Amino acid sequence: MAEQPTVNRQVLGSSPSEGALPSSHEGMLQVASYSFTKSWQNLPVAARIIRLFLGVTFIYGGWNKATDPGFLNPKSPSYIGVQISSYLETSPISFLLKNMIDNATAVGWMIILTEFAIGIATLTGVALQLASLGGFLISITLWLTATWTVRPYFLGSDTAYAILWLALFFLVRQNTKGRHVTALIPDLRDRREVMRIFGVAAASVAAVFLGRRFPTSNPTPEAGSAIVKVADFPIGSTKEFTAFDGTPAVLFRTKAGVFAYSSVCTHQGCTVNYDKTNNLLICPCHNAQFDPTSDGSVISGPTKIALPKIKVAILGINIVEI
Repeated sequence: MAEQPTVNRQVLGSSPSEGALPSSHEGMLQVASYSFTKSWQNLPVAARIIRLFLGVTFIYGGWNKATDPGFLNPKSPSYIGVQISSYLETSPISFLLKNMIDNATAVGWMIILTEFAIGIATLTGVALQLASLGGFLISITLWLTATWTVRPYFLGSDTAYAILWLALFFLVRQNTKGRHVTALIPDLRDRREVMRIFGVAAASVAAVFLGRRFPTSNPTPEAGSAIVKVADFPIGSTKEFTAFDGTPAVLFRTKAGVFAYSSVCTHQGCTVNYDKTNNLLICPCHNAQFDPTSDGSVISGPTKIALPKIKVAILGINIVEI
């Protein structure tokens, strides 16, 4: 009988330089299978931290919207349609947003489901590369809408999220090249892969309806603390408010945007008042005067220190402290 030739086959993802498999594995082709544990172990510590943070944050974002009774209610000021409408004047992708307003409720459902799905897929490692790209696209979209007017740009969180998602994508791709389980496009011919994707979808739907059963009376804002609604605060308006730390402050809106200052005089701590006639903030104690259009700088008086700035921005339908 003629001797059968030996066939050397490599493990999926190995390079030619790694040589053939040991003789005990000759004639076998080993394919990497899904493993939740290995999906974490295969990543460096930095990637694990980013992955955990983004996964948890997106699930929380979906939960925050699912438990907000006004997010899908057309009569509510926090309705997704109202938010989309508020971006039309400032967003560079307003031409796309206009087509969403008539179907805002459906868009809202899609946003909630997508955030849950991306968060769950990121934590479980199912279609992780695809989930990372999805998170990146959502973050870029939010930057082009919700935080586009935030200046300087680094005060808005969406650009940071976009960079984190992009970094996670390349970290996963670099550390798991050739592994079937982390392919960019899931293999829909694999029944187990399809079942895992359906599992993520089912968990996302369940999370949405669970959140709807526990509505919050005061939903947590997406970012910052709301001071006033944009619609109630036209250009040329001013408003006194209390900052995060309890400091009295005054808010301004001009054609250049929104800005705010502490109302505590830098001389001896008296509370300054806004003089609309002269467009100045004036201390009633020792007549120190500050110019709100010039970074709160001193115009006259016994102090040389400008009023401290309070960071504010237009975010959706609200002007918020950030």
